[in-house]
Amino acid sequence: MTIKAKFTIIVAVLFVCITHAQDPVFTQSNYIQETLNPGFSGFEDNDRISAGVLSRTQWPNLNLKVSTQYFFINKSYESRYSSGHAFGFNALWQNESATNYNFYQANVNYMHRVNLNGGWFFRPAIEVGFGIKDLRFNSLTLGDQINIYNGTINPNSVDPFGSNTENVAFFDVSSGFVFEKQGYNNQTYWFGFSAKHLNRPNIAFVRDQNVDLDIFYSVHGNYRFPFLNDYRIMMTVNYMQQGEYNRLDIGSLFQVNQFLFGLTAASNPAQNDDNSHLLTSVNGFLGLEYTNFRFGLSYDANISKIGRTNGVYEFSVTYMSRCRNCPTDRSRKR
Repeated sequence: MTIKAKFTIIVAVLFVCITHAQDPVFTQSNYIQETLNPGFSGFEDNDRISAGVLSRTQWPNLNLKVSTQYFFINKSYESRYSSGHAFGFNALWQNESATNYNFYQANVNYMHRVNLNGGWFFRPAIEVGFGIKDLRFNSLTLGDQINIYNGTINPNSVDPFGSNTENVAFFDVSSGFVFEKQGYNNQTYWFGFSAKHLNRPNIAFVRDQNVDLDIFYSVHGNYRFPFLNDYRIMMTVNYMQQGEYNRLDIGSLFQVNQFLFGLTAASNPAQNDDNSHLLTSVNGFLGLEYTNFRFGLSYDANISKIGRTNGVYEFSVTYMSRCRNCPTDRSRKR
């Protein structure tokens, strides 16, 4: 590795250490809402099991490639009093190639469904988890180890930064709710709100420093209606805020038999600096439903001036068990 490359990694590591981390955001969160809100655990009801995996590759054309993997599973339970509840589990792993930074988190959640009047359902939920942020300090190269005159790397360092850093482990608390309405003629709509990191865990890599993780807020909604009898259209909106950064996604999903076609516009309403763009990417989605599975592939086409990044790719596989308590098996709500 060249001296320039080593120096770039050092700068990137220091940047990660002193800044507030931002939560991973998935393009397909409009279709896999478990990534946003624990209130979607057991959303399909009727004792069904939902599970899935989601793989994201960001900026594969740069040395800053970020890979994120997500897994979830949940099961709903019906009660005799026209209410219900669900338990869920999810896990996430993120890796940054430039710094070899790794983030791991596992969560469990509980959702309780309250049946309201007029076809409305209220789904409050709570989620608790444990996370680890790992920066591989044992393989870190500091500035005083680099000899710029002969191009060598000294294996030892006297920089106190190297002995004053540690990986981060933290406890995490999140919550959310969803209001759902099942209307006439197969029309359904819902809106929800979630807040992650309510306890503001300290994620500082440097000992005796305090870097509180910003609360991640999300407000999201959906309207689904039939089109030409056999087809369906789903309109989605999702606003996210964490610290000074925000994002607004507006999209649609068109289902023709077992095929799905989606398009989402991702925007940056805050535009935090002069180089920011209001519209950051246009994201396409293709999906296929086969028996109890749904396969999805999305691509984010970057339209900002960040450069040639090769965009963002996501691939998902989700599973939903059959409805054993229904007279006829109904399709997914989402």
